Amino acid sequence: MEKKNLDWGNLGFGYVKTDYRYVSNYTNGAWDAGVVTEDDQITMSECAGVLQYAQTIFEGLKAYTTEDGKIVTFRPDLNADRMMDSAARLEMPIFPKERFLDAIDKVVSANAAWVPPYGSGATLYLRPYMFGINPVIGVKPADDYQFRVFATPVGPYFKGGAKPLTIKVSDFDRAAPNGTGMIKAGLNYAMSLHAIVTAHKEGFDENMYLDPKTRTKVEETGGANFLFVTKDGKVVTPKSGSILPSITRRSLVQVAKDYLGLEAEEREVYFDELKDMAECGLCGTAAVISPVGKVVDHGKEICFPSGMNEMGPITKKLYDTLTGIQMGRIEAPEGWIRVIG
Repeated sequence: MEKKNLDWGNLGFGYVKTDYRYVSNYTNGAWDAGVVTEDDQITMSECAGVLQYAQTIFEGLKAYTTEDGKIVTFRPDLNADRMMDSAARLEMPIFPKERFLDAIDKVVSANAAWVPPYGSGATLYLRPYMFGINPVIGVKPADDYQFRVFATPVGPYFKGGAKPLTIKVSDFDRAAPNGTGMIKAGLNYAMSLHAIVTAHKEGFDENMYLDPKTRTKVEETGGANFLFVTKDGKVVTPKSGSILPSITRRSLVQVAKDYLGLEAEEREVYFDELKDMAECGLCGTAAVISPVGKVVDHGKEICFPSGMNEMGPITKKLYDTLTGIQMGRIEAPEGWIRVIG
């Protein structure tokens, strides 16, 4: 199978149309058989539920070429589980787990020529999503839905290495205490857009959202979970009912315990504790870990000892180990790697 003629080493993190995508429709209370198609266009009513009331959910994961030339995905079963939780919360039909995994396999296999070669630093990003498609004018769930998966090759999130970020404590709230912060709904990300544009205008890379109830505890950014390392080498991640259960974050915690022999815990992290942390990172599918060098709280700077030049030593070990697992250089825990071709 011949790869596409792309400059793999210089891909950005953006959309590139590939050859095939998967589509399944839900009508009359059931999902159809689904199809792999070349058609990338969506036709719907001007009154479609997704357009009127933002009834849409999505996932994000990647396919990789491993060191031995296999094409694999990383823990797609957890993406399937999380999408099922998201659908239930927004009164959408569940797309069955095995069908989700089959759809991912089909899209990756059909677009195998678009999976970047090993060592290029690039990957094939996969976007499963679902939305209400029939006309809805009263405030209620849609009756009909469409589930789709597309793929796009992407370069490394940080070209030339991951330089530590400077982030600000946001005055906005990302999610309500009993809202939808724990699911991957499009509306959560729409709410974060003004805050991130504001942060960028002010010279910051990202926002730190505090808990909306007391504004004393660290939650997450608009698109990633936080991970901290204490000065005695313990890995700590914030625990909250209104943050997204990141698959990358959960994997890093297990890597810390089982591969690096570190103590790791998920607990409430109070903002006042930041001054005592040694390292900080943002974790998610796109970059795995983005190091944070500085948090600015309304002019007051909190600088982590790891500095503004490179990842902290434990963050770097976590990053190298997890990416090594994903790329096949390090043996993976059972069930983490799904081989497609």
